[in-house]
Amino acid sequence: MRFWDSSAVVPLLVAESSSAAVMREYEFDPEVVAWWTTEAECVSALARLEREGSLTAPSMGEGLRRLDGLTRAWREVQPVTAVRTTAIRLLRVHPLRTADALQLGAAIVAAEDHPATLPLVTLDERLAQAAEREGFAIVRPDQAPA
Repeated sequence: MRFWDSSAVVPLLVAESSSAAVMREYEFDPEVVAWWTTEAECVSALARLEREGSLTAPSMGEGLRRLDGLTRAWREVQPVTAVRTTAIRLLRVHPLRTADALQLGAAIVAAEDHPATLPLVTLDERLAQAAEREGFAIVRPDQAPA
């Protein structure tokens, strides 16, 4: 089981340069934990790609179907007070945007305050750095292993 940031979920939905590497990570461990807003963040990313013209309407439809399948299977961290409280602390100690602080707060809650027990999958370098400082093992599918 691993916590997936929305930046790593999107390449599972539509073809991107990191899609093959992200899919390998998903196939290695398909038990996904995600934050309550991840579905909306993914729809936002897909809609932006469609507006920019890099995603066709049929690809958008397929991406939304894939997202629906993922959301039905994943374990979702709900918007509880502990997530907000943790996100507020994170904002004071890491250079994160609010949405990323909430993602990381959700991951910490999902890990029951023991980040080393739950790897975090992300393509967002700023989030990865903060999560690593918080004690998470980071899975970066778009980077070759060292």
